[in-house]
Amino acid sequence: MQDVAREAGVSASTVSRALHTRGYASREVRERVQAVAQRLGYVPNHMARNLRSRTSTAIGVLISDLRNPFYADLAAGIEEVLRSEGHQMILVNDNGDPEEEMHAAETLLAMQVAGVIVTPVAAGCPKMLSENGIHVVCADRQLGRAGSDAVLSDNKLGARELTDHLLSFGHERIGLLIDETKWSTGAGRLAGFRAAYEAAGIELDENLIVYTSFDAEAARQTTNELLDQQQVTAILSANNVLAQGALAELKARKLKIPRRISLAAYDDVPWMSLVQPGITTVDQHTVDLGRSCAQLLLARIRDELPARRRVIRVAPRLVIRGSTGPAPRK
Repeated sequence: MQDVAREAGVSASTVSRALHTRGYASREVRERVQAVAQRLGYVPNHMARNLRSRTSTAIGVLISDLRNPFYADLAAGIEEVLRSEGHQMILVNDNGDPEEEMHAAETLLAMQVAGVIVTPVAAGCPKMLSENGIHVVCADRQLGRAGSDAVLSDNKLGARELTDHLLSFGHERIGLLIDETKWSTGAGRLAGFRAAYEAAGIELDENLIVYTSFDAEAARQTTNELLDQQQVTAILSANNVLAQGALAELKARKLKIPRRISLAAYDDVPWMSLVQPGITTVDQHTVDLGRSCAQLLLARIRDELPARRRVIRVAPRLVIRGSTGPAPRK
């Protein structure tokens, strides 16, 4: 910093202000200092600055599967807000594994991050972070009613609207393809599915609810078994990965969509609007969900909120495309 100050003809404190978003420095001075810093190859040491000021601008983001467009969009929304507020995002993919999640959380704790946004796999991770003084926001799912702040999609509402849409077309035997119900995400979607049947006064055959793993190939095999064992006129996949497997099996069987069978899915991702016919789905406004996570965490870090736990629910939107239509006549 002293080298940059000498070359730019300013003080070290002016260099500090010019190279950071906070603090005043004229535009001409900022440009001159930044040009000198670039020429000398100087990069501010954020870790050293954090130790000196005893504050951190680093925020940890722990997500379950970066290959899934949902989590990529979630991270994009978080990063957008953090960057605009002068914070850095440390992104970690834990592959949905509780041990990897805890190891990553311990690493973020050692790095003295100011807060963590996590799509929790196990309750131990947010609990450990909170007990060590780290502000935590759980994204997309919550484990139990106590604990950290959370930003969630209204899963029950979205699944109910999607099921209502299929029931309105005369589909009474809808196969629900779901991977988990221990998290609030899957539990809410299953509850919405059941609520739609109950409201319509139609008895739900429990054999139509089939469980699989969070994997497209496994979902394809489960869809194969469902179609072999049950008479269904529509399939509702509880997330985009399961929808991918279901669609692959329907195409392999050369079943016309939606003339022979309708397909709907929770969680709109780009490929769903590109296939023919496009997939009827629920848009979770994932980027907005990520923005809300970051805004809530920063407000908590700045002590702008009362101590009680806060849960924000983002309303989903039904997106109707060509993959759903009237149930075939018997």
